[in-house]
Amino acid sequence: MAAHGRRDPIGADTASVELPGGTQSIQRAVAVLRILATARDTGLRLTEISMQAELTRPTTHRILSVLVGEGIVEQRPGTRRYVVGEQIPLLALSHRTRDPLLEIVGPHLRAAVGEFGDTGFLTRRTGLDTICVARQLGTYPIQVLAWDVGERRPLGVTNAGVAILSGMQTDMVRGILARNRPRISRYGLSTDAILREVAVARAKGFAARTTSLTPGSGAISVMIRSSSGAAHGALTITPISRRLSPKRTEEIIARLRTHAVTIELALRKAAAARAARRSQL
Repeated sequence: MAAHGRRDPIGADTASVELPGGTQSIQRAVAVLRILATARDTGLRLTEISMQAELTRPTTHRILSVLVGEGIVEQRPGTRRYVVGEQIPLLALSHRTRDPLLEIVGPHLRAAVGEFGDTGFLTRRTGLDTICVARQLGTYPIQVLAWDVGERRPLGVTNAGVAILSGMQTDMVRGILARNRPRISRYGLSTDAILREVAVARAKGFAARTTSLTPGSGAISVMIRSSSGAAHGALTITPISRRLSPKRTEEIIARLRTHAVTIELALRKAAAARAARRSQL
């Protein structure tokens, strides 16, 4: 099936390319799964999935019917909402290798939270989204639970997403935000405002919001680069707003930067070690 200058199911502009019907169906099914992943346990109705995937209702229904039949997606009888099915976590059990980023960052996240007492997050990029892969609670009586582990948000919506985007070229950032625009608008944000935030974060070397998506809280994020130098993730501390004095903000930035430098060095060493092992096989 020919697709010339089309828009894919997540709204991404693609070059002219010949796609077999089966391949296009797989791409659409994966896009539907990504959309459902953002809804987590709440789930989405058919109309919502159809709109977000930019597919017709009949096409979306056919895809969902197949996924439900395979146990990849479930439909709750009471609400008729679709959610990710039990087969997904079962399939994930076959992947026994832990995320090297998580293993390396874990001790640093715990250390940063221990220093400041506020909740810390490790966020990584996956396609057009950011996903929370670790959350560490602090000791201060009021903790900001901005999002849960496994929760996805469009790149640019969260402070961590701004930090990650700040490590990319401006043209790439514009492209990502353009593709995410419909989802970003649901958070009451504009792509122009996010672009300005990204420019400031790029110039300063960190992203900071005195008012975040969670009322009464702020966020400070520092980007982490992968072993190849790509913007890969972010470390974030989220104090309540009244704990974000200028002096304390500077202290958090300095410590997160120190942790980020150490993490990036460890990621490069780990990548070199894996390459060395492969060369010996």
